[in-house]
Amino acid sequence: MKEVLDMRKFVAPELVFGVGSSKLAGQYAENFGVSRALIVTDPGIVICSWVTAVKKSLEDSGIETYIFSNVSENPRDVEVMEGAKFYLENNCDCIIAVGGGSPMDCAKGIGIVTTNNSHILNFEGVDMVEVPGPPLICIPSTAGSSADVSQFAIITDTERDVKISIVSKAMVPDAALIDPELTTTMNAQLTASTGMDALTHAIEAYVSNANSALTDLLSLDAIGLVAGSLAEVIREPDNLELRGRVMLGSMEAGLAFSNAILGAVHAMAHSLGGLLDLPHGECNAILLPFVIRVNFHSAVKRYFKVAEKFGIDTAGKSDDQVCEELVQAITALGRAAGITKSLGDFGLTREDIPQLAKLALQDACMVTNPVELSQEDVEKIYEAAL
Repeated sequence: MKEVLDMRKFVAPELVFGVGSSKLAGQYAENFGVSRALIVTDPGIVICSWVTAVKKSLEDSGIETYIFSNVSENPRDVEVMEGAKFYLENNCDCIIAVGGGSPMDCAKGIGIVTTNNSHILNFEGVDMVEVPGPPLICIPSTAGSSADVSQFAIITDTERDVKISIVSKAMVPDAALIDPELTTTMNAQLTASTGMDALTHAIEAYVSNANSALTDLLSLDAIGLVAGSLAEVIREPDNLELRGRVMLGSMEAGLAFSNAILGAVHAMAHSLGGLLDLPHGECNAILLPFVIRVNFHSAVKRYFKVAEKFGIDTAGKSDDQVCEELVQAITALGRAAGITKSLGDFGLTREDIPQLAKLALQDACMVTNPVELSQEDVEKIYEAAL
């Protein structure tokens, strides 16, 4: 009962979930009283019909639109600053992000740069944003990053080759229009990597030392939805019901981790993404089993609940047995989704590991890992995943 009574804060945007919700962009922008909207997207999405449909929705509501699409897979500080300059030059008063986590994080960064008149790197850390950005509407086209519902933005510092975390209530979008139909244009690889990212969000939020009764509900339901549907949706990419289940799981996982924060998997994946520019979702999928082995005995009851969501019968089994069965289930799901590479396959070398571990230990996500890890602990996890 004590855990239920512990004081916890929960932040979330206004959100609309369901097929067709992306078409409400114009209505929501109009409700915010804006007249000139900047659409932030990426080169792959800008040519897609989803951006065209959002643009039309805005223009039908009498709102002028401008498009900024110079966004990398791991959005960079220089891109945020370029986008902010473009926003100001066109006298925009609202931002609409269409795409995956990269354009959404970039959009968040553009917003706070324009209202605070400061470089994006100055906001690194927790609660460092003094003035909220302009109205922000997020329309995700992937089921994984959950940037559309979170208080996080992850930006690459190109001078230091590290990913910085900006964590602030000011980073929570004003509205999230979560339309499962938009995920039907994802290929199998992107579906797999973003889905495993969502699963990692849910598991890390559930075992986080900042969990709460509400984040627990969301995390466990998300684990069941993603674990039960991800491999199947890759086999049936046009199945909208399956897409919706994974998208719902992603949204729930996002609401959970935005409030319970994450752990060592994400801290280590951020380090890899910053130094080596590796794909975030796949890094999470590779690291997750190895981190679970290290964390398991510090959150046994919680990992048992996670195992049960994977359909594992835990009755009468030892901690070590359940740990190994959970690790095998997660590894099998990753393989079924087509994620078979090691970190070594991405070019990681043993020489990189000390610096990666040092950066990971400085990441904000490491604070809420269920057990405190040393430099040696983190190095060993990287080596195991190599």
